[in-house]
Amino acid sequence: MNKPTAVIGASPNPDRYAYKATVSLKRHGQPVFPVGIHGGEIMGETILTDKPQLKDIHTVTMYVGPRNQAAWVDYVLSLNPKRIIFNPGTENGDVQKAAEAQGIECVEHCTLVLLSIGEY
Repeated sequence: MNKPTAVIGASPNPDRYAYKATVSLKRHGQPVFPVGIHGGEIMGETILTDKPQLKDIHTVTMYVGPRNQAAWVDYVLSLNPKRIIFNPGTENGDVQKAAEAQGIECVEHCTLVLLSIGEY
């Protein structure tokens, strides 16, 4: 099943987990939208800046730590995803409560692991 995914905190640095997640999502055939503060490219996908309004996003996968999430919360919620994956180190109870109040499922897990075990 296609689950269009916004990768929040995308980076053109191949050592970053957001980069690795974007690559893995593409390899697993998922439509992926890398969103970050710096432009660049990941496997042919342009990193989107300026928080573009994306349509029909199923999953948001967070790669921005709690200290920097305040600038992203309204944007992430405006995407109205079905779920938000809080990758290790991005867990944030306040954001989770706000998302769940909108009916958005929140998962504390690793996107890379979920993809690798077929449970994405």
